[in-house]
Amino acid sequence: MAKKEKSEIKIAIELDENRVPESMAWTARDGGVANEEAKAMLLSLWDPNQKETVRIDLWTKDMPVDEMQQFFHQVLVGMTESFRRATNDEKMADTMKDFADYFAEHLDLKEK
Repeated sequence: MAKKEKSEIKIAIELDENRVPESMAWTARDGGVANEEAKAMLLSLWDPNQKETVRIDLWTKDMPVDEMQQFFHQVLVGMTESFRRATNDEKMADTMKDFADYFAEHLDLKEK
């Protein structure tokens, strides 16, 4: 039997006295990332026993609103493409893309 490998992603979060994130950094050695700064994260994990999503949504207290809007738009676009690849449901993926476009238009976001 082939030897199984493991990979690890680490997220370090510094909190203030009220447990509000002040800074975040992440490391993924296999991806060549070491202690890279982040201002926000949305992590979703599927619990197969409970059949529900477990989420961790964090952002630093100095994350600007305009960057948060751009972050959410990029997450929506990314989720659309992930959904398309995972399900091959072109019709729903196109609907999701339409919403992401609507979101960007109404927040005056420009794709970068």
